[in-house]
Amino acid sequence: MTHPKNFILAIDQGTTSSRAMVFDQDLRKISQSQQEFRQYFPQSGWVEHDPEEIFSSCLAVMRTALAEAHLTARDIAALGITNQRETTVIWDRATGKAIHPAIVWQDRRTSERCSQLAAAGHGQMVTAKTGLILDAYFSATKIAWILDHVPGARAAAERGDLAFGTVDCFLLWRLTGGAVHATDATNAARTMLYDLGRGEWDEDLLSLLRVPPAILPEIRDSAADFGTSLPHFLAGAIKIGGMAGDQHAALIGQACFAPGMMKSTYGTGCFALMNIGDHPILSRHRLLTTVAYQLGGKRSYALEGSIFIAGAAVQWLRDGLGVIKQASDSGAMAAQSDPTQQLYLVPAFVGLGAPYWDSEARGAIFGLTRNSGPKELARAALEAVCFQTHDLLRAMREDWPHRQDSTTILRVDGGMTSSDWTMQRLADILGGTVDRPLEQETTAMGAAYLAGLTAGLCPPPTEFAKNWRLERRFSPGLAATDRTRLIAGWHDAVGRTLVRK
Repeated sequence: MTHPKNFILAIDQGTTSSRAMVFDQDLRKISQSQQEFRQYFPQSGWVEHDPEEIFSSCLAVMRTALAEAHLTARDIAALGITNQRETTVIWDRATGKAIHPAIVWQDRRTSERCSQLAAAGHGQMVTAKTGLILDAYFSATKIAWILDHVPGARAAAERGDLAFGTVDCFLLWRLTGGAVHATDATNAARTMLYDLGRGEWDEDLLSLLRVPPAILPEIRDSAADFGTSLPHFLAGAIKIGGMAGDQHAALIGQACFAPGMMKSTYGTGCFALMNIGDHPILSRHRLLTTVAYQLGGKRSYALEGSIFIAGAAVQWLRDGLGVIKQASDSGAMAAQSDPTQQLYLVPAFVGLGAPYWDSEARGAIFGLTRNSGPKELARAALEAVCFQTHDLLRAMREDWPHRQDSTTILRVDGGMTSSDWTMQRLADILGGTVDRPLEQETTAMGAAYLAGLTAGLCPPPTEFAKNWRLERRFSPGLAATDRTRLIAGWHDAVGRTLVRK
């Protein structure tokens, strides 16, 4: 008798931890496992990961998730992978070992190179082709840096001995034993090497950014046949049926398939995406245009605003200043803060993302008094996320031709959304509705959905969207005059930190 395969396994490989979840065919979570891994900061502004630690953590959490669900590989119809984006790995095709630590998306070591390219007049061409801003955030200049700083690497890359990939691609290579070197369109679109309109690697960009074509992966749909994992990893082979960058997977998990729908994920950073349909448009407010997802060879696009520091600011309060014992304390402390004090924390620890894109800006706190303490700092850290989201939403409304009015509903997910205080403050600052879904693991769910779609377990997007369920809706309760005053103070604080004005 054929063993039924009614379950889906998903890897959610993030910036600070790797997680695995098992879902049933109705995308209800059955089990989950999580494991943190080390962060390396070899120099100021540099952030690295060990690719071996990433891979081993993924194996560990997949095995634990299966065990906790009392399932084996033969119960799994497909595996989906979602990942931290832009983080760059280059490895030896013969051994599968990375030739240098992974350079993380937060890393700023190539900022000067990006400034040189911009000064030479290449910024407009890069944006026109990729929908991105010429910035160290993306993969391309990270690739060139590794090839230029590892002895013999550039020559080996030209010979075809090395392979490049974002984390999804590296995991896929290792899981399939090197049989598949591929990525999906959402991850390809974050490299600064991908032509957004044509949906393929661009020769002009490869030449400009000094990236050998021989190291690049094949680009596939987000829901596609990505091969099969080697049996010894999970005591049985599993088909790999879906891949997407984490923010795109969250957009899918939030069922934002209709143009105009918007989601924002609050993790280490914060990322807001608005579905703009099947025609890319370039932002007039320095937002990014990206592939939302690609299904059946058809691309859908999104406007994206990236906030580099969101939950990381709370981690800084905990680990850097020691003013909170655990991240979950921040909301309760903020609620107890002195309402007569208004602190502004501009968390530009690694520069500012959209819509400012100032890599040289650094963090600052404004409004300190002798009465300022941990509670006021906690509130400032949480409010900074709300203010930055406001800036992104305003820019998106102005960029998209089918402009959204002030009643735009934002669907939220990520660790910070568990704080009722923060979500209420977000609705207050936005002056709009914030919806928190019943299932918070939308990123992993999106990856699982893509894999399930390939395996024939999950319905098409329109049917899947009908299953989205609301846990709580937060409506604004702040007076318009107070909102305007607070936002003006925020913009004044940001203006004082900007270097590129």
